[in-house]
Amino acid sequence: MADDWEKGGFGLYIHWPFCEAKCPYCDFNSHVVRQIDQHAWCKAYLAELRRAAAETPGRVLRSVFFGGGTPSLMDPETVAEIIAEIRRLWPVANDLEITLEANPGSVEATRFAAYRQGGVNRISMGIQALNDTDLRRLGRLHTASEAMAAFDIARATFERVSFDLIYARQGQSLAAWEAELQQALTLAVDHLSLYQLTIEQGTAFGDRYRAGKLRDLPDEDLGADLYTLTQEICDAAGMPAYEVSNHARDGAQSRHNLIYWRYGDYIGIGPGAHGRLTLDGQRWATETYSNPKKWLDNVPLRQAEKPRNPLSPQDQASEYLLMGLRLKEGVSLSRYENLAGSPLNRAGLDDLADLGMITRSGDIITVSNQGFMILNAVISRLLDS
Repeated sequence: MADDWEKGGFGLYIHWPFCEAKCPYCDFNSHVVRQIDQHAWCKAYLAELRRAAAETPGRVLRSVFFGGGTPSLMDPETVAEIIAEIRRLWPVANDLEITLEANPGSVEATRFAAYRQGGVNRISMGIQALNDTDLRRLGRLHTASEAMAAFDIARATFERVSFDLIYARQGQSLAAWEAELQQALTLAVDHLSLYQLTIEQGTAFGDRYRAGKLRDLPDEDLGADLYTLTQEICDAAGMPAYEVSNHARDGAQSRHNLIYWRYGDYIGIGPGAHGRLTLDGQRWATETYSNPKKWLDNVPLRQAEKPRNPLSPQDQASEYLLMGLRLKEGVSLSRYENLAGSPLNRAGLDDLADLGMITRSGDIITVSNQGFMILNAVISRLLDS
């Protein structure tokens, strides 16, 4: 009998923890340092790849994602060495997707050409806004014109390019967001990640918000209107949402992120990287140490990863629901039951269906557009026993 993870596939995430500056909204594990020993970091990544491969021999790798941080600060030679080692260690899918995140300020034509030559075949660019005022508010180092120039370089170099935008920003009106999104859709892009600005604890924005200094944020009603407008505009442009915040033309969905949302297995390598790994029928939650120096120092000791946590059947079923209901394709009730050992809460299903928050078609339940606006509440009701 196949392990459950095979329904989602197998991927590899590599975390590069360094940035040129810390964005005030960002709660990712990113650090600003003056110098980076690229050779030492490359050596450490290769060692961790070999350790991970020894546990997963013969698995077909479907995607690799260089995230961060700002992976476009990695030397192209480092990226190329890592990709070559990955291909040596695992059998890979014929359509292996290898994505590298990039910030517009670190984009150069020769650098992108080198990434492509090294094996990268997809770029995810953190543009975030298309006007200079909001870019400054978001703490971005690039201008709108630099972002467009960087995008042009990426599009000329790679067949697959995605970029991120943040909306529900300070003082942003429906009309302003409509114009900005329409501008984004005129570009030759096949994938957009469109995130509502969230204020996270432990960030500069979080501190300002608590102090009452982060003004003109949209209220809940405007936030809902912005979300609805986003869906309407993207649907009309042939870029429908396939996940709460991600839109793509047919066939251009992020294969790596689909592994997460379809609850496959993935290895996390690098400071603060998380993973899900099934070994001998037991699924484990993995996490590495987040401090870059501690991670780097621990790699030779084979102790870069924290002690693993075994996931109970109910843990796995809950995670499957949390991830899968983000997708427009929904989740399988029988898969949930196989994981949990018991069926999903019938009363919750009926209540949410009556409210128009979910729909059911045979074995599959999906969240409606209305339900996506309160997705956390929908999932909470389904998990309420």
